[in-house]
Amino acid sequence: MIPLSPTDQLFLWLEKRQQPMHVGGLQLFSFPENAPDDYVARLAEQLRQQHQVTAPFNRRLSYRLGQPVWVEDDQLDLEHHFRFEALPTPGRIRELLSFVSAEHSHLMDRERPMWEVHLIEGLKDRQFALYTKVHHSLIDGVSAMRLATRMLSENPQETGMPPIWDMTPRARSGGDDGSLSLWRSVTHLLGSSGKQLGTIPTVAKELLKTINQARKDPAYHSIFHAPRSVLNQKITGSRRFAAQSYCLKRIKAVCEAYGTTVNDVVTAMCASALRTYLMNQDALPAKPLIAFVPVSLRRDDSSEGNQVGVILANLHTDENNAGQRLMKIHQSMEEAKDRYRNMSSEEIVNYTALTLAPAAFHLLTGMAPNWQTFNVVISNVPGPSEPRYWNGARLEGMYPVSIAMDRLALNMTLTSYNGQVEFGLIGCRRTLPSMQRMLDHLEEGLAELETAAGL
Repeated sequence: MIPLSPTDQLFLWLEKRQQPMHVGGLQLFSFPENAPDDYVARLAEQLRQQHQVTAPFNRRLSYRLGQPVWVEDDQLDLEHHFRFEALPTPGRIRELLSFVSAEHSHLMDRERPMWEVHLIEGLKDRQFALYTKVHHSLIDGVSAMRLATRMLSENPQETGMPPIWDMTPRARSGGDDGSLSLWRSVTHLLGSSGKQLGTIPTVAKELLKTINQARKDPAYHSIFHAPRSVLNQKITGSRRFAAQSYCLKRIKAVCEAYGTTVNDVVTAMCASALRTYLMNQDALPAKPLIAFVPVSLRRDDSSEGNQVGVILANLHTDENNAGQRLMKIHQSMEEAKDRYRNMSSEEIVNYTALTLAPAAFHLLTGMAPNWQTFNVVISNVPGPSEPRYWNGARLEGMYPVSIAMDRLALNMTLTSYNGQVEFGLIGCRRTLPSMQRMLDHLEEGLAELETAAGL
């Protein structure tokens, strides 16, 4: 019996029909060389024989004295959790994304361990896919990504490899995904405030500096500065998932031309895509959109692991020039990083918690529309840099599938893999019609930056 942390309980409490609280991932594979046409069916049969289910996938929700706890499910039915499916013809990526959109809209049964793995055949060009979803109270997005990566091998000849439910997860680290960072920061401060007194002077100083700078400079991304947007309405339970890969070499070439980071460029791509999409909807706010961006703050000469802070990044969607927009984003990112470099890890967590508390209150209640702290989540989760294989099948792409919420209708999560940047966009189908067009707008945004840089 394992008690749930306050953050994990919050994910359960937040869940409702229009707001499923599971994270997921889509992996696209090519058949091994010389594999028979029924390769995927044979693989499905092998996986059905994999009866061992390890933590946390063997845990279901229960209650003891009114408090939620994890207990081992001694009647776990693997057939419920592992499903072998086939796409309708013609088996294009469009049909695959439609399948994921529908499945990601469905709530999971709380009487069972809250996870599903879908092995999907019927794709063109001798490909197949794995779609995995896990409730956010059971595992966080980065831990799920790491499990999915550990499931893979660098050796294309290796076979008999276990599925994700037969692996032991490592402990959670500081590298949380965007949605987790928000809630974990707030609950950390509330749950451990008695231990945080030593951080008060620095946190108060930096918070006051932020507020004063916001008062003097209207363009500064203050903690209450985000404009009202169609992105921040109440949503339905229907989701649309859009995914695509972009060449990392192109992005790095833009970085070198402008002297920025990869994170700056992909954020600028997102800004351009949002700007174009909202302009086409006649819904672009006059004020620039603000993004919630988790960033790594690791010091090169530090013996500690990665530090992760949250930046409220001004996307400068009011700027017409793509190159100038990128440089403004880079400048605001560097200012936020400089602030964090002068703070300890505890001070970073507590500063983040205080600045995000208004956002958390508004997202939970909707009672403070003037406290619209940010409009969209843009999260970058690192992935493998070399090719990976699963039972001989080459991984062609891996796309994160995150969470959309009331008043946060779009989540733009991306990861890197083998010279590619893999974007996964999840949004409310009704609030954001034709959301898949943002994939084209991301490409247009990258092309604009290349043109502006003379590449």
